[in-house]
Amino acid sequence: MGVRFLRIVPYRLRILLRAAFLLLALATLGLAVSVLQQEKQLSYNNYQASFQKTAQHLSATLRHPAGQLALLNPPHGAPPAAGLHPVLLPFASLDFDDQNKVQQAVALSGCLVQYGTSGNLCAGVGNDVWAGGFIYVAGSFDSARLVPHPHGVEALDQAHRVLVSVALRGQRYDWIAPFEETTEAGAARGGTGMHGRLTGFKAGASGFRKMNPVRDFRGWIWQGAQCNDGGNADDCLHSAFFSLRLPVGVLRDALFDGTRPVWPPADLAQITVRISVLAPGAGPALLDSDSDQTVRPFALTDLQASLLPGETLRIKKLGGPAGIPLAELTGAAPQEEPSWRLLTSLIRRLPVDAYDVPLAATETLALPSGRYEMTLNGDARSVSKSLSVVASRLSWFVGAMLLALLLAWLVIEIGVIRRIRVLIRRADSVAKTVKGSGAADEFDVSDLRGEDELGVLASCLHDLLRRVREDVERESIRAEQERDMWHAVGHEIMSPLQSLMALHADGDGQSMRYLARMQQAIRVLYGSASPSEAFQASVVQVGELDLAAFLEHIAANAPCAGIDDVRLVGGGRAILARADEYCLEDAVTHVLRNAARYRTPGSPITLTLDASETGASITIFNRGPTIAAELIGRVFEYGVSDQPDSGAAGNRGQGLFVAKIYMAKMGGTISVLNHTDGVSFTLSLQRMQA
Repeated sequence: MGVRFLRIVPYRLRILLRAAFLLLALATLGLAVSVLQQEKQLSYNNYQASFQKTAQHLSATLRHPAGQLALLNPPHGAPPAAGLHPVLLPFASLDFDDQNKVQQAVALSGCLVQYGTSGNLCAGVGNDVWAGGFIYVAGSFDSARLVPHPHGVEALDQAHRVLVSVALRGQRYDWIAPFEETTEAGAARGGTGMHGRLTGFKAGASGFRKMNPVRDFRGWIWQGAQCNDGGNADDCLHSAFFSLRLPVGVLRDALFDGTRPVWPPADLAQITVRISVLAPGAGPALLDSDSDQTVRPFALTDLQASLLPGETLRIKKLGGPAGIPLAELTGAAPQEEPSWRLLTSLIRRLPVDAYDVPLAATETLALPSGRYEMTLNGDARSVSKSLSVVASRLSWFVGAMLLALLLAWLVIEIGVIRRIRVLIRRADSVAKTVKGSGAADEFDVSDLRGEDELGVLASCLHDLLRRVREDVERESIRAEQERDMWHAVGHEIMSPLQSLMALHADGDGQSMRYLARMQQAIRVLYGSASPSEAFQASVVQVGELDLAAFLEHIAANAPCAGIDDVRLVGGGRAILARADEYCLEDAVTHVLRNAARYRTPGSPITLTLDASETGASITIFNRGPTIAAELIGRVFEYGVSDQPDSGAAGNRGQGLFVAKIYMAKMGGTISVLNHTDGVSFTLSLQRMQA
């Protein structure tokens, strides 16, 4: 698991960035789905409340007199043609002689058909089959003061009059009823109001026939005394109300044809009644039932406007024909608006509380005309359809957010991550192949340079590598110059040194010893580019060396090297070890010089020789200050010194480095340890096996 994790560490930022964009996209979709679910729940709750209100509204509408009239006159077949058609009234008959009773009856029944702004008409039949085959008509209109028809005058067009026409079952009945004022009633009123009879006469195609009035034709008209606009002018308009009872022979004969009468007539909606109220003369009609500007009374089909799409309303009369409803209406489907099927399917699958429970409301209406059952069924699918339409329009915003996230990711992926990946790949390639100054030329990032942050970074890396390349070139030139210098120095010193060795060939052995050490040092450094490389590339001649005699010689000749008071502890017995005499002497001398430089003035330097079965160790101890904690681990590195300007003072920081190199080449080690009163260096070597 740890190895796998380490493999993805270089890609963690890219993984994190891509995961962040993925989570943002998923969060956007999740937010949209969550909002849709909440909106669906709210819409469904609102639909439930609206459904209950609709059921209550429909019930109240049917209980209203206008609703009761609609229940008495349910639609049958095709809708009736234009014109005035009688309806079945919730009364056995109309007391047409009493103005207040007639007005109250037609107002409560809701049968009035509005014509224009001031005229209205109501045509109907009583609900009692034995009340006679009469059609009742009542209405009102606005007119100037009514002009009565004088008695004995044959011309009927000089007075206000009502033309009546009834057409049914292929027959037609026409009457003309002029206004005849009742003088007793007018005198009794004592005002300008008028009251009179509408006397009916038959009318034929050849014109009006002035004959005896129709006996069963009854009509009355009443005109108010007050002007409609509140004024008192003689020519102002007054409201007039009239009521008629029309005898229809076909209907009366059907009651006595020997069979059980059917009431109301099955063709009631096909009976056409025309009413025209005319002023004196040949002017336009004050009220005409054939006018197009009408407002029909309430019908059961008007309930369809209260239904939402998918809702169904079923009304039937209890005790009536089984299985035949008075009306069965379905909410009109709205105009199809664009929506996504996938989005609609998603909305339907969103869980909502009580969404699968059918919505239905049933109520029994007890009315004077009978008992009716109203059943309203809801359709919750309309919630999903309406929400889908709204969501389809808003989905563009969600799509725009996702597109913005995608574009942002592409910009970062192509404009940043790709360039970083190219930069890393090229840097890795250079890191693996760099071996000289020419490797930096392969790291070309000129195509990644730009004005953005990454472009500035690439520019900085390009400039930095250019400087590194220049430094490498300068270092190479300097190393070549140093090599040439060492060649010249070695050449100039080697010849006099050879002459000195020839002069002392038969002289003092100590002189030859130091001349040999000088020759070895020059041989080591001769031809190398730097001292560190020279010491690391040197070759030592490891042989058998008596450490006790070697240390006695070192202690005795230390003053010759400028190191006084060096004392040997543990000598006297021979201890043979694997070492190169000259290299070991150089290593010990370098340590002694450091000990002499840092020891307490007047204190000795102690050389201690210890041996074990497999090894021997030389410990060099001096009293004085300890080595700083930050330097104790680096004292054997090349060029490390605690003295400022050590190079100028002749201290190059290479003595301990040389000692470590020589000890390593002889198979030994060197270490340093701080004590409370000084510092000790320990040089360990391998002993020679007997």
